[in-house]
Amino acid sequence: MAVNALENKRLISPTIFRYILSEMFFSFFICFWFFFVIFFVNQILLMAQEVLEKRVPLNQVVLLVLFSLPTVVSFSAPFASLVGTLMTVGRMTSDNEILVMLSSGFSYKIIFFPAIFMGIIISFLSFFTNDVLLPAGTVQFNKLWRKILVSTPALELQADSVKRFRDTVVVTGGVTGNTINNLLILDRTSDGERRIITANNAELRDGGKEGLSLNLQNAFVHSTKEIAREDYDYAVTEQLQYWVSNEDIIQAVVSVTPREMSSRDVISYIKSRRDDLAVRANDRKLRLINQALNLENTLRAGPEGGAWNSRASSLSGLQREISAVTTIQNDRTLIAYVIELYRKFSVPLGAFCFVFLAVSLGLMAKKSGQTVGFIFGILIAVLYWSMLFVGQTMGLRAGTPPFLSMWLPDILSLVVGITLAAVRVRK
Repeated sequence: MAVNALENKRLISPTIFRYILSEMFFSFFICFWFFFVIFFVNQILLMAQEVLEKRVPLNQVVLLVLFSLPTVVSFSAPFASLVGTLMTVGRMTSDNEILVMLSSGFSYKIIFFPAIFMGIIISFLSFFTNDVLLPAGTVQFNKLWRKILVSTPALELQADSVKRFRDTVVVTGGVTGNTINNLLILDRTSDGERRIITANNAELRDGGKEGLSLNLQNAFVHSTKEIAREDYDYAVTEQLQYWVSNEDIIQAVVSVTPREMSSRDVISYIKSRRDDLAVRANDRKLRLINQALNLENTLRAGPEGGAWNSRASSLSGLQREISAVTTIQNDRTLIAYVIELYRKFSVPLGAFCFVFLAVSLGLMAKKSGQTVGFIFGILIAVLYWSMLFVGQTMGLRAGTPPFLSMWLPDILSLVVGITLAAVRVRK
């Protein structure tokens, strides 16, 4: 009997494997739609509502939502894997199904193997969605959004907002219908002239292919030359028409962030950015060395030297060069791309790391395992998301290593899960 029991512990029953896997996928499916609806409402419907208010055709709104779905799917799958596994294992534990399997001679691997298998599949699908479908959807989204902006450029000006175009910044106050109150425009002309334009109110008109037309009332214009800031002109007029071209609108709005890029494109950008920063850093270091040598020569020459009176400005220049080198070495754009690169892998692989934590916690359920698993899964998902947000913020603002910022939640999930599993197996 002992020999037979030992042999059974070394085997995986295909029937039980399929049963557990089907239960996990069913729970995953339910939880996926739960998270899908949450992310869908937060990220998609709000955008659709904003567009609908501007009378964009419904079919175009539907297409915008469709092209944005990969973002929702890539976020929903890992958390659904966590909660679904917790619910399944918790239910089987509270219903004593796990106890029956163990009493029949099977080991805990009869639970872990199906969960690991499901975690690998979900991680792969989540990564594929995030790295292939999301960039493709973004391309189509931008094409459609560009088309909408050309036909309805008024979408881009909202009440009490600051909108930056290519060479223009528009600050708006309250908006009533097509009338904007307390309008401020900061722009730069093609010949380098900088202008500040204010108006008590302006009427917004759709210029079609030409762009946005703003008919300003009681406008004040202040202009200066780039090379002569102390020389300026100003004018006051009752009527002024100001145009923002469609080209400027499209360039300002239709842009791709690293989150919407594929991992290959992000890696390519990081390499190019690092090469560019290396050249800039070397140039700044040479200027820094020259500044330091000039200051040293000035101090060695003493008061008799001709440059003694300029030592304060030389020191100030040295400090500026040091600050410039530090800024280049801590380039925030590069850090943001590196963080996003790690995020593209850490979030999908979270589904695999969650498996060990979810199974270990599910095995501890006593009663109402499915309900308890759902509650604990939601709490862990919120904690995981909070750690990602804090890690990203710390990486950008406090200099925390990008790898640690994005991978720490996965590492903790894996370590805690394996530790709890080891403790459970020993019992």
